[in-house]
This record gives sequence, C-alpha cells and structure tokens, in this order.
Amino acid sequence: MKRLFDILFGRAARPVPPRVEGLIAISTAAITMEAQVGLVPRPIAGLVFKPMESVYFQRAQEELDGVLQIAVKETNSRYRIWTDSYRYRWVILEDPDFEDLVTTIQGASQILTEHGFGEQLLAAVFRFDDREGRPFYWIYQFKLGKFTPFAPRDGRRRDETQELRLVALLERELPVERRPDHWYALWDIPV
Repeated sequence: MKRLFDILFGRAARPVPPRVEGLIAISTAAITMEAQVGLVPRPIAGLVFKPMESVYFQRAQEELDGVLQIAVKETNSRYRIWTDSYRYRWVILEDPDFEDLVTTIQGASQILTEHGFGEQLLAAVFRFDDREGRPFYWIYQFKLGKFTPFAPRDGRRRDETQELRLVALLERELPVERRPDHWYALWDIPV
C-alpha cells in the first residue's frame, strides 16, 4: 500500500539495498557442482558496478583499489579494472584458489556498500567449465540477493535445460532465483 501512495504522490522509490551476505554460498556450492555434475570452478571472477561522477565515489574506488592491492599480495591473485561498452566498471580477479576469489569479491562489494554506494553494485560473476570445456556462469544479483544461472552457447543461445537442472540441484545450498523472467544474459562477460 505504501508503494501505491508513493506512486500517487510522486515520491521517489528508495533504492534497493544490496544483499551481500548470500554471496559466500558459492564456495560450498562449487564443491557440489564439481562432484555431482563435473562443473569445475575457473580461477577468474568479476564484480560489476555502475560508477558515479563524485568525489565520494572516487574515494571509495581508491580504497577499493588499495584493498585489492593488499589482496593480490596476500593471496597470489591478480586483478584488473575494465569498463564495458555500457560504461559499467568491472573488477576482474584471477586467483588459483576459488575461495580467495569469493572472499575478495565479497570484500570489494562490502567496501562500496560501507561508503554508501551499495546500490551501484550490479552483479558478481563466477565462471565454471563443464567436462567439454564450455563455460557456465553463476551471476549473483545484489538487488535480489540471489544467483542466476547462465549457460551460453554458440550463436547467442543458452542451454536452458542445464540452467534449470543446476537450479534444481542447488536450490537448498545456494540462494537461487527460480523465476526465469528475472534471469538475464551477459553475453560479453570478460571472465
């Protein structure tokens, strides 16, 4: 009812706060996926957010960069910053230890949240490969606090059967989005 009054009186809706806490579940789900269906976690992941033109956002990015530099030294990982064609910014991490990837992605998202820019967080992307070497992604949507599956195939097609099978397999272990209308494809994923 409150939402109806906000619409009628022209009040702006408040942005949905990010849900960072569900992100960590991918660590244990990776073990299940590898053991039961042969999906192997790749040593690369990404965090995508919408940058802002602001001194405060610049400070948050500087702190984020500092934390990433520390993580690189401690975990033997690498990172790079990339801006895609939609002008979204990506932090792309590479680390042979999947748990280090998850921890670093969660830490980076926490920094943006603590600086008041949590609503700028879009997604975290984790890549797995199947037995044939084809990619499979779990995309964590910060606004929903849930993972969505994405199995890209040639010609901008998706393997929806595999996506639904993995949702059914992991729905007790991983916060997954079950409604396909909330799934989206990131065709040009840099990870």
